[in-house]
Amino acid sequence: MQKPLILVCNDDGITAPGISYVVQLLKNFGDVAVVAPDKPQSGMGHAITINSTLRVNKTNYHDVFLEYNCSGTPVDCVKMAVNKLLPRKPDLCVSGINHGSNSSINVVYSGTMSAALEGALEQIPSIGFSLCDYAHEADFAQAEVFIKKIIADVLKNSMPLGVCLNVNIPKLKADEIKGIKVCRQARANWVEEFDERKDPGGKPYYWLTGKFVNFEEGNKETDEWALKNGYISIVPTKADLTSYESLIELKSRYNEIGSS
Repeated sequence: MQKPLILVCNDDGITAPGISYVVQLLKNFGDVAVVAPDKPQSGMGHAITINSTLRVNKTNYHDVFLEYNCSGTPVDCVKMAVNKLLPRKPDLCVSGINHGSNSSINVVYSGTMSAALEGALEQIPSIGFSLCDYAHEADFAQAEVFIKKIIADVLKNSMPLGVCLNVNIPKLKADEIKGIKVCRQARANWVEEFDERKDPGGKPYYWLTGKFVNFEEGNKETDEWALKNGYISIVPTKADLTSYESLIELKSRYNEIGSS
């Protein structure tokens, strides 16, 4: 039987420790193809490159079936892989493992999760993995048992069409992780501030700063609660941003308005 073909991408860049770690795990599940950014692309969301050229280069950082770096965004990487570089459509797309959380509102900005979402849009079962530790020397092995189980399950059972998994792992030792919670995205956001400074010429420049505010503190149905209480959170995620709960009210307000 043909081995599963697994596409791996990330937003931290092709040489990041997180992607190196997950690639080694994935070699136990099938043929691994890596197409990842040639430099860090955090916070790029679902951006694509349309006003400049894309370049890809063969690399061999991870000793896999096929590997390229790409000058574009994480979503560019998935598009290039599926449409140009791979011999066939992958059986699984894995994005990450990201250095830092992509829970709650962070999923909107995340290049890691946008790569997974792009995989889902291409009708590929897809997973985005993130570890809540920004350190370069972060220990991804603490959650290895759970990561393997999630990968094996998605390969076996696939995913609903257009849906991917947003998996966030708390920064804990292996024996401190209580298990997995399938939950929903918490209602939270960043309250931004722009730190204004002066360059040597006296002109202002700005650093984006701010603090994270969870408006559902204590809600056990959310990813933020799961992570805070020692669980790996899994949020089924899709690109459809329709507010279905608002449709009936808004139809009654607008659908009867004529053009005259």
